[in-house]
Amino acid sequence: MKNHLLWSVFSFLTGLLFFSACSPAEQSAENENPRPNILLIYLDDLGYGDVSAYQSGTLQTPNMDRLANGGLRFTNGYASSATCTPSRYALLTGTYPWRNQNAKILPGTAPLIIDTAQMTLPKMLKNQGFHTAVIGKWHLGLGTGVVDWNAEIAPNPNHVGFDYSHILAATQDRVPTVYIENGRVVNLDPNDPIQVDYEKNFEGEPTGLENPELLTMKWHHGHNNSIVNGIPRIGFMKGGKSALWSDVDMADHFLEKGKAYIQEKSKSDKPFFLFFPMQQPHVPRTPHPRFEGKSGMGPRGDAILEADWVIGELLKTLEEAGILENTLVILSSDNGPVLNDGYYDDAVEKLGDHTPAGPLRGGKYSLFEAGTKVPFITYWKGKIQPGVSDAMVTQIDLLSSLAALVGSQERGPDSENLLETLLGKSEKGRESVILEATSRTALRAGDWALIPPYPGPEVQKQVNIELGNSTDYQLYILKKDPGQQTNLAASNPEKLEEMKKIYQGIKGVESKVEQLELK
Repeated sequence: MKNHLLWSVFSFLTGLLFFSACSPAEQSAENENPRPNILLIYLDDLGYGDVSAYQSGTLQTPNMDRLANGGLRFTNGYASSATCTPSRYALLTGTYPWRNQNAKILPGTAPLIIDTAQMTLPKMLKNQGFHTAVIGKWHLGLGTGVVDWNAEIAPNPNHVGFDYSHILAATQDRVPTVYIENGRVVNLDPNDPIQVDYEKNFEGEPTGLENPELLTMKWHHGHNNSIVNGIPRIGFMKGGKSALWSDVDMADHFLEKGKAYIQEKSKSDKPFFLFFPMQQPHVPRTPHPRFEGKSGMGPRGDAILEADWVIGELLKTLEEAGILENTLVILSSDNGPVLNDGYYDDAVEKLGDHTPAGPLRGGKYSLFEAGTKVPFITYWKGKIQPGVSDAMVTQIDLLSSLAALVGSQERGPDSENLLETLLGKSEKGRESVILEATSRTALRAGDWALIPPYPGPEVQKQVNIELGNSTDYQLYILKKDPGQQTNLAASNPEKLEEMKKIYQGIKGVESKVEQLELK
């Protein structure tokens, strides 16, 4: 009896000491279940004004609005770049894309630009016990050199932290036009091997340039190589007929994969991270016939409505699985909007009063605000209180912020921990960020924007977007002038010098253009 009493006292004291050893933060984290599932929805070329909750355009997006109005809508949320591959690189690695010379718009044959030894967002979460998946557009390269599309392609997303991957290699307008699951082309017939080349065509294969009679979509610029499903693409491809995707069914295809993944993982004890990078509204815009004509704005508007519906279906799947309250949903876009980006599809002619960039200047490819300021929404039912935040946040910060959420010590080289801001518990955002557009960079610091001088045309005429190039420095105060109409560089020399020092301090060295001291 005496021994039993002593053992009971010992056990009680041991348990008390263990509990006391835990920090208040650890005890609170345990009580609040800080390890939700994470669904990261990433649209392609969706502008600041394309989401109706931002009250800048005329297109109605009720499911995106559900996230924006039920969660936190950021008015100063940024992609890292005004084009897709660099933004995706920064999001997954927490690293400025201009630090990697290969982080630029890639052909479909490019090697993987993320080092397999590099820390990534999925790798960090996987190390913390998450099951990780990417379903959708990749465009970060595959393999290490010349890819054999008829064998296992490695390295692939599974080698940088994803347990499961079902992707298209690059973009819908580039070959190869096939789905790739865990490094292997889906539905490939070994008797009809795939060949891909970005330099020369294969003998006897029709092209958009030479065979316009075979086209169901007319190219405007650049997209005039191999024809698949009546659509001319960038690059040349032969073979793989049984593996070719159906363009009009692409949204449904990825949705079904995403729903199946959520349903399966909802039954597991492990949390999941699903990166769901969507194709819409990137060209070629091929909405399913269910959505044709629904927007009144042509295929671009219809594709956005289709994307909005997909998002609604994903939310419905979370609800039906009983895990919506334990899922953090993040929605953003890889860069700003563009209308005519390679095909004649009435995006310009049927735009009407809609303003894809909202009040912002520029668009995709541009150093002006519309190139990188994008919709940025965080939603966690019951955890994030509905509201609007003017704090500056960037996709680069997701790695460090989500690491803090799940208790990881990992951080990205340029990624800041803004977890409290993303959850609506703080109004403090980033103080500064370097933004990139086709290898050119600019600074956003506080409420100011600095664009260094760059040579080249002021307007990219093919897409009719102002690029931000000028022989002079440009300085704007964004709160008073969100459309960047008044250059204050000459009238505010002290602020200009201050911004230059911040910019050069982050970059480490001045650019060659800056060394010319163009005034």
